[in-house]
This record gives sequence, structure tokens and C-alpha cells, in this order.
Amino acid sequence: MGARTTGREAALQMIFALDANGGSAERVINQFWRETPGDPEGREYAERMVRGVAADLDKVDSTIRKASTNWRIERMARVDRNVLRLGAWELAQVDDVPRAVILDEAVELAKRYGSEDSAAFVNGVLDRIATDLGRVDRDR
Repeated sequence: MGARTTGREAALQMIFALDANGGSAERVINQFWRETPGDPEGREYAERMVRGVAADLDKVDSTIRKASTNWRIERMARVDRNVLRLGAWELAQVDDVPRAVILDEAVELAKRYGSEDSAAFVNGVLDRIATDLGRVDRDR
């Protein structure tokens, strides 16, 4: 796995912990790395994502709400909600990663940690968010 892939996986675990237990991003980050040393190359990206999602949570959740008209964010499965948060933040804030890569990575996280329906749900919502944000891969 690449550094960003392992970073996304670590970020999901940290964002999940923040969602479940509250607290500050810094506390969760420090506690996570104490318990799970992880891939040093992915660590910087994971921390960037966690800090970014935590700082922009209201905006990220608003973006998800607009794209998932039939699902209230509070009613989404916790894994799905947090994979969407990471993907939505990354689509909005990280220009050097192609749209397709962000969606593919989010779908893989949803498959690995979510339910049978998570991957399709995450793909559909993030695809709409990417379109709404005007994210288009250069080779299309």
C-alpha cells in the first residue's frame, strides 16, 4: 500500500474515534500514534486529513448533506459518515490527487470497514460531491 493509502486508513480510524468519543483532534492523533505506530510515510497525510476534517467539520457535513438528499448525516452508519467526511474534505482541499483516486480510495475503505452496501453508497455521494465541486480528472 502507498503512503497516502495507509494515511487515509489511519485518518479514518482517528476520525471515527473523534466522532464516537469527541475531544480534540490533537488528543486523538497523539493517542492513536501511541497505540498504533503505523506507517511513518502515511502519518503526515493522516494528520493533515484529521486536522482538516476536524477544523472544517460543519462545512464538510453541509457538503455531505447537500449530496445525500435522502439520508440525514446523523442517521448514516458511523463508518459511512466518516469515510464520506474524509472523501469530501479531500475532494475540496487536495488538488494534487485526482478525483478518481479519491473516490476509489474511499470506496475501498468503505468495503473494508463498512457494510455490504457501504461502497455503493459512498461512491454515489462522493461522485455527486465531486461533480458539485467541479472536480474533473484531467484525462477526461
